[in-house]
Amino acid sequence: MAQHKNLLYFGDNLEILRRHVADESVDLIYLDPPFNSNASYNILFKEKSGEESAAQITAFEDTWHWGRESAEAYHDLVTAGPRKLGDLLQALVTFLGHNDMMAYLVMMAARLVELRRTLKTTGSLFLHCDPTASHYLKLVLDSIFGPLYFRNEIIWKRTSGRKGVSQYGRVHDVIFFYTRTSNSVWNPPAIAQDETTVRGHDVMKDSDGRPYRVSDLSGGGQGPPRTFNGTEISPPVGRHWMFDQKGIDRLLVEGRVIFSAKGTPRLKTYLDQLPGTAVHDVWTDIEPINAAAQERLGYPTQKPEALLERIIRASSRENDVVLDPFCGCGTAIAVAERLKRRWIGIDVTYLAINLVQRRLRDTFGKHLSPYEIHGAPKDIAGAVALKNLDPYQFEWWAVDLVDARPGRDRRKGADSGVDGYINFFDDKSGQAKRLVVQVKSGHTGPHHVRDLKGVMEREKAAIGALITLEDPTGPMTREAAAAGFYEPPELPGRYPRVQIRTVAELLEGKKLEYPQFYVDTFKRAERKTKHQQPSLLEDEPF
Repeated sequence: MAQHKNLLYFGDNLEILRRHVADESVDLIYLDPPFNSNASYNILFKEKSGEESAAQITAFEDTWHWGRESAEAYHDLVTAGPRKLGDLLQALVTFLGHNDMMAYLVMMAARLVELRRTLKTTGSLFLHCDPTASHYLKLVLDSIFGPLYFRNEIIWKRTSGRKGVSQYGRVHDVIFFYTRTSNSVWNPPAIAQDETTVRGHDVMKDSDGRPYRVSDLSGGGQGPPRTFNGTEISPPVGRHWMFDQKGIDRLLVEGRVIFSAKGTPRLKTYLDQLPGTAVHDVWTDIEPINAAAQERLGYPTQKPEALLERIIRASSRENDVVLDPFCGCGTAIAVAERLKRRWIGIDVTYLAINLVQRRLRDTFGKHLSPYEIHGAPKDIAGAVALKNLDPYQFEWWAVDLVDARPGRDRRKGADSGVDGYINFFDDKSGQAKRLVVQVKSGHTGPHHVRDLKGVMEREKAAIGALITLEDPTGPMTREAAAAGFYEPPELPGRYPRVQIRTVAELLEGKKLEYPQFYVDTFKRAERKTKHQQPSLLEDEPF
């Protein structure tokens, strides 16, 4: 079997699944598709014209709209898709009408058909959503996978701070668990016991604070006495000691026998030595990512690694392939990498591709497994094609070429003039200096350099960079040179205050010039090592 390469795709996951992911090649799928669950039902269910623009998803605008694209997808699924799915969608459109909710269901159905195709016969799928559309998605999943292969509706308590207004507070997400067949990989997860889960026992603590429970040392049925520290003690009437004399002697040596006030032997067991308790379909033990969490990257809808670790451990084995078709900031990918799984990530925004790369690099360093990126421009023709397809994606891609952080997104309205920025430190004051980046994909002239100078002054930036598709003109170069040099206070050298870089130069490896003790542009992912972590799982399929 050929070694699978880890893959990161930039683009529409439907097209990528169809063109690049083979039948029965994936062991586990996790998807957390974006959806505007904060919109009111009045908006979600409002009838929409089929002539409206195609559905668009960005990292920060998780909405689907009924328009030409969703109407065409509906037609294709009804005429050429699985029969039961076609029947369901026709019934749903009769009930729901042509609105954002129906667009979401149609576009998800097309992707779920492809995802099932890619699953191995031992594979599993976990779809993460919320109660806004979960009941409709359950019907779609049943029509594609079959009700027989529905395993669980998992309830994850994602927050505890919501107060309802004329209703109960909404605090949970839904995760649907389906398998391709009845022969899926299943490693039953368990939770280490603590003082809240050990019930029906006395719980005490050693002098070092290590908790232990005290339980009966006898079982039902009469038995003979045993010797404890030289004293023969009979079990209670109708009971027997659960260990023979050799076992009792071993427990005494280990300090695992204590005596009650009445002198009755009792069994002492540390909680961390107990077998874990089984995980059920309501998960309240995994905390959401709060503002102070080390793993927080500032990405909307980011899920905790503990959540993905439970899913990946339970439904895959080392070297299996994990696919996340809406990979966002890459939590599923990062956890798959740490647990020695192979992976495929797909996202439609270059913001996400940018963040995933940095997260992997910061988390694993030199231990990161090799991976390939597909869909991102690798030459000028590709850059022009991306610019023509989506100027915002081109901007985010160009900003990434210089390792800068995007300065705005398409929701921000008027252009602030800062498309990206880099924070750098060149002295010991602890105060970062700023390099601002502007991206221009059309015709450029000296007025663009003057505009950049104005932005630098307003932002109090030490250095400014202008990224262009076209070669700069002579007047542009002279205007940039007139800005002079930035000289760091505690480092040698001087650096042009205004720098112009073409996309061609950046693709060839040319860098921006700025001083640095170190750079602190992005919040870094926590460094972790890949190793086989202790597990309470049993590695057997059901």
